Amino acid sequence: MSHSREFAPTVQRSNAASGSVCRAPLWRRDTWIKPFFRQYRRALLLALALGLATFVFAAALMFTSGYLISGAPLVVSVLVLNVPLGLVRLCGVGKPILNYFERLASHDWVLRMTSALRLRLYRAAESEAMAFGSKRSTGDVLGLLAQDVGHIQNLYLRTLFPLALGGILYLALVVCTGVLSFQLGLAILVLTGLAAVAAPLISVLANAAREARRKQQRARLYDTLSDNVLGVADWMFAQRGADYLAAHEDAQRALRAEQRRIERFNRVRDLALQLVFGAIVVVLLAWAGTRFGGLPDGGANWVAAFALGFFPLIEVFAPLSSAAQEAGAYRDSIERLNDLPDPDETPRATHVAPREPLDISLEGVQFRYEGEAEDTLRGLSLRIPFGQKIAVLGRSGAGKSTLASIIRGDLVPQQGSAMLGGVPCAALGDGMARYLGVIQQRTYLFNATLLDNLRIGNPDATETEVRAALVRVGLDELLERLPQGLHTMVDEAGKRFSGGERHRIALARVLLQGAPVVILDEPFAALDPITERELLDTLLDVFADRTLILITHHLQGVSKLDRVVFIADGTVSLDGAPDDLERESVYYRRLLALDRGGRLG
Repeated sequence: MSHSREFAPTVQRSNAASGSVCRAPLWRRDTWIKPFFRQYRRALLLALALGLATFVFAAALMFTSGYLISGAPLVVSVLVLNVPLGLVRLCGVGKPILNYFERLASHDWVLRMTSALRLRLYRAAESEAMAFGSKRSTGDVLGLLAQDVGHIQNLYLRTLFPLALGGILYLALVVCTGVLSFQLGLAILVLTGLAAVAAPLISVLANAAREARRKQQRARLYDTLSDNVLGVADWMFAQRGADYLAAHEDAQRALRAEQRRIERFNRVRDLALQLVFGAIVVVLLAWAGTRFGGLPDGGANWVAAFALGFFPLIEVFAPLSSAAQEAGAYRDSIERLNDLPDPDETPRATHVAPREPLDISLEGVQFRYEGEAEDTLRGLSLRIPFGQKIAVLGRSGAGKSTLASIIRGDLVPQQGSAMLGGVPCAALGDGMARYLGVIQQRTYLFNATLLDNLRIGNPDATETEVRAALVRVGLDELLERLPQGLHTMVDEAGKRFSGGERHRIALARVLLQGAPVVILDEPFAALDPITERELLDTLLDVFADRTLILITHHLQGVSKLDRVVFIADGTVSLDGAPDDLERESVYYRRLLALDRGGRLG
């Protein structure tokens, strides 16, 4: 039960990334986040300025209101209140306006940054595939696009912006109070420093490791849950549903325990912060009472003004500890991005059109996956003339899928060459889609109309062309049964269609794509023998004028193809026409007899 195995490396790399961050200053060597700060520095400075002005207006509003409320009963003439009333109106209207434009500027900056980051990520993934071969699974790439880029977005909104704004206001508050009184400035420096500097630092030291463990536990829980949901039938058939639930509940309990430890510390810290804020208010009251106590009215209006004027700033300093604590959660995301090659420095593949005929030629191909001790392919040589129908067989792990990936250009051999029409397969890049179509073992149908699902192969295809493709693959009766024809919504993952129907829909996609070379990677898995024979006949009829490469691990129906190639230990061990091999090769006859009784591998 390893349906989501491809997600596991992401968690492992997260742990490694966290350790590497501790050994070297990540921010100093970062090439993914810092460039966007420079590129959009004006928008960033504008957002910070607006944020600073928002809280200045909020503090001024409370300051003036306190002065006005305390001083109004003692004022002889209402004209004396014109200035405070005007300031109250100005600050009261200005604060929400400034807050709106601050949110607008900051979110505009973040959305611009993440949009450019995703574009750079696509280019980096392409550059890596072209220059080094694919090092990451589908789960890793999706994690980078969905999870990590989302984390970088939150890095600004929840961490960098609050910390930067809090630091600026802290310095401004110390300077302003220091100008009024050295003693007051020193007290504010110490007390506010507890909230703005000490509390965030203590939070990082106390909870950073807990946050990292919580994130890892959530990632493992997600991987395990995805794996077991996809393999729920295996659990049920093995009658181990109770074991799965017990393991899941244990993981949930461990996650909740870590969450409780974090929340317990946060409650104590927040209580301490409230005491600090209370102490600051007391200091302001004491200082204002001493400074203005000699006035005729006892300085009550100024005392209230200074005390109330600090309260809006609590909204700035209170979130700093949580913001600093969350900063560690983004380190592994930044680390994974910096592990990618720089798309601006990596040479991009030059797209060259292959020459006719579109023969496939592999010479001395050697390939080893990163981290593996042995080569997957060892000096493999194979030539496939255009229009030939060939079956590539071998046990699991023999290198069949790796061979298909090299022909598609997804992988680049470390030695040897892989050519399509005289051009390296990897050099075709995105242009490979014009020449090669792929039908995977599992055909995924999106939650859209049948027409939209079929137009994935050719977005410009007309409804007439789509109908013709469905007729060619034998789905005309299915089309008539659908309530809205081509415009019928396909349920999530295509559950309303049988396995054979989903495979035929995939054939129609490739037909509309018009690719002259078609690779079928284990297309008959999970199909019954009758459906398999019917589908193979349809394949041979539909793709009669194209090159057909069938990746499979059993011999059912291969006698209808032009050629059979066996791969063993990373190289071609047997190659020839099916009839010739059955007549001349004892090994092939033994495999054929074995396959008729049970599949290989």
